[in-house]
Amino acid sequence: MKRKSSFSLLDQIKRPMPGDVGEEVDGDKVKLEKLWKLMDTYEPNDPESIQKSFARHLEYSLACTRFNFTMEDAYRAAGLVLRDRLLESLNDTNDYYRKMDVKRGYYLSAEYLIGRHMQNAIANLDLEQPFKEAFIGLGMELEELFHEEADPALGNGGLGRLAACFLDSMATLSLPCWGYGIRYSYGMFKQEIQNGRQVECPDFWIGDGCPFEIPRPDITYPVRLYGEVTHGEDEKGNWCVNWVGGEIVQAMAYDNPIPGFDTYNTNNLRLWRACPSKEFDLDMFSAAAYADSVESRRKAEDLSAVLYPNDATYEGKELRLRQQYFFVSASLQDLLRDFIKRPNYKWSELPEKVAVQMNDTHPTIAVAEMMRLLVDVMHVHWEEAWDLTTKCLNYTNHTVMPEALEKWPVEMIERMLPRHLQIIGELNLRWIKDLQKKYGDHSPVISALSIFEEGDIKKIRMGNLAIMGANKVNGVAAIHTEIIKKETFPEFYKYCCDIGKPDKIVNMTNGVTPRRWVHCANPALSAIFTKYLGSHEWLTDMTKLKGMLKFKEDSKLHSEWMEMKRECKAKLAAFVKEKCDLDIDQDALIDIQIKRIHEYKRQLMNILYVIHRYQELKKKSPGEREKTQKRVVLIGGKAASAYVNAKIIIKLISNVGKVINKDPDTSKYLKVAFVPNYCVSAAQVMIPASDISEHISTAGTEASGTSNMKFVMNGGLIVGTMDGANIEIREECGEDTMFIFGCLEHQVADIAAKAKSGHYPIDSRLQAVFQAIRNGDFSHGEPEAQAEFCSLVDRLCNIQAAGTWDGDKYLVISDFPSFIDAQARVDATYADKAKWCKLSIQAASSMAKFSTDRTIKEYAEVIWGVKPAVRPLEDR
Repeated sequence: MKRKSSFSLLDQIKRPMPGDVGEEVDGDKVKLEKLWKLMDTYEPNDPESIQKSFARHLEYSLACTRFNFTMEDAYRAAGLVLRDRLLESLNDTNDYYRKMDVKRGYYLSAEYLIGRHMQNAIANLDLEQPFKEAFIGLGMELEELFHEEADPALGNGGLGRLAACFLDSMATLSLPCWGYGIRYSYGMFKQEIQNGRQVECPDFWIGDGCPFEIPRPDITYPVRLYGEVTHGEDEKGNWCVNWVGGEIVQAMAYDNPIPGFDTYNTNNLRLWRACPSKEFDLDMFSAAAYADSVESRRKAEDLSAVLYPNDATYEGKELRLRQQYFFVSASLQDLLRDFIKRPNYKWSELPEKVAVQMNDTHPTIAVAEMMRLLVDVMHVHWEEAWDLTTKCLNYTNHTVMPEALEKWPVEMIERMLPRHLQIIGELNLRWIKDLQKKYGDHSPVISALSIFEEGDIKKIRMGNLAIMGANKVNGVAAIHTEIIKKETFPEFYKYCCDIGKPDKIVNMTNGVTPRRWVHCANPALSAIFTKYLGSHEWLTDMTKLKGMLKFKEDSKLHSEWMEMKRECKAKLAAFVKEKCDLDIDQDALIDIQIKRIHEYKRQLMNILYVIHRYQELKKKSPGEREKTQKRVVLIGGKAASAYVNAKIIIKLISNVGKVINKDPDTSKYLKVAFVPNYCVSAAQVMIPASDISEHISTAGTEASGTSNMKFVMNGGLIVGTMDGANIEIREECGEDTMFIFGCLEHQVADIAAKAKSGHYPIDSRLQAVFQAIRNGDFSHGEPEAQAEFCSLVDRLCNIQAAGTWDGDKYLVISDFPSFIDAQARVDATYADKAKWCKLSIQAASSMAKFSTDRTIKEYAEVIWGVKPAVRPLEDR
């Protein structure tokens, strides 16, 4: 098999894609009229028709017999039944968008943590009741089928989950927007905990197939890597630049329909799989060079094999860059092809029809790639191409962490993407000249704003390239956006103000979708809201939840609310028993921290507090312990495979759990566990059951956070710092619904300065915790673990001569006393069950601002200029 190997976008456009509107086959429409008429019908959605469709797929699509099929087969057949209906809606929606010639949004993201698809899609298509009745009639529970689905391993943390929520809201708001990303064969890794340590295992989520995705071998684009740049004349005698040689891989599309809720619109997530341009070298195989004959396939498939390959090595970094360019190039080729298919298109109209959002720095090579496609392939003049690029592209900054603002060695870019280095160099040259005219030749602003970073290893600052090439730059929480202006890109913000465009940097506070995180994750709570509000309109307009506030003193609602929590805790107890082999008291306060393991998120401070709580329990008499609030502490999340300290923190949490859970004096009152392989489906069990959740990053380090929003939507209260979206959640829900502690963002620098001068006191209670760790109380006789735990403590306490302090970068020691006080307030408040229930209702009913419907509406209006295109009823 030989795939297309042309590198011209034009070649892709000349050949119409199957199914293009108005496309003729052999110029004979008459012969196709009967086929079109047959295709103009829809699958019926009554229970009996669903049953027949299910039986057909089970027998004919999956080759099962009535005597031989498993629940996994049943899930896949049900998935195909659902896919039929998703495809109908997707095709009609795409036809409608083309007919209306709408402006489209395109979301470029390296991650989409979409979670299980079936339950959410059935809910959004309003097929819950007929599907439930259909499978009950077949002797099956729909809920059982949901559990057969594997979590698609297409993302890792908040960045990817946010992208998935955005897709749901784009479709629900009937916005003509698509997502683009990579179809990873393997997730980052499947996390197992062996002897308390994280062990990374392959996460081959696609192994048994995904019934919802649609392979599109008819949609492939060539992506070149390496090679060289030549100059010459084209067939018309015009001077041109050619990127030649190197290797070409093909990006093959896989479509994933994303249905909206309470709308007929279904959008698309298009993921790219890397394939070789030449499948197989028969000559090499015939010469017995068997391994070499498939080498091109192996190299190509490496590109889309693993989410976030370990970048601790040069080769790992290079693979990440290859991945990023691969999906960006394919995506831009695809959207430009769609634009050029419009009749009588003009390049000046591109910004009126296309808006691209770069989700963090991973896709920011798009700035150079858009220029290459426009200038080299489509022969647009440089100045016009740059104007189009800067009007179409937008950039979301997600973090202030230095490691997330990617910088690529110039040598690597020059070797892998030689034409892009030239383009970036030319962009920077023109940029610097403009800055010199404005600020003078030797202004420090120039070096700060340059795309190139000088040093032993010259690098390209992808953040600088993105903000220079974007129409709008946005942060993801109010405090984060201010930090971008003042600390992350202060010189750029000054430049924007100086040229009269301070609104180039805007805020778009994150959100989550209530369809997934309330209706699907917590159907009992969804039923309560719908009952008291009289309809499910709150699912698309969360401002209606304010109507619940008039019932917050109602004892009947309190009773139903607490019963909902009991149901959620029962599910959690079964889950924890299965995953951790731990029995938990369902009447205890459930305290959860689930997020990526990182020192700035301070899981270490959380487990140090757990040790302190354990020590306090040990001091008490049996009678005093009986008066103590029972608590179950659950911590989960993955540590990057090369992040040593994060892995030690996981080991410490696990070992502390072993001690506390087996101590007969205290286990009745305190349990702790590290929950392995945290993922979306795990979150859908854990979040609804929580009483409190920990969002305790050092002030000024968390861009936004979204798990905090999910917890509060489900009636959980927050222990947190004044960081990220915590600040805005507190403003919306009320100060009494959160347990705030710790220093403020503007105080961090002063605390660090005092610490460097030698003034960094350690609370006596924390000293006792440190001493227990140093004594080996949690090492279980493992010398290696003991040394690692002591290294964590020693690093926190690294106060030597003046000016050498650098250990407690995230101020665990400084904030610890305040953290203890906040936890004491939690216990005291939880003791009054009526008050706690009232606060829970108040918080959950005040979260309208944190729906992604609001976030995406703001993106569409402020950044993209994309308007809803609601597919009308008669179109169905």
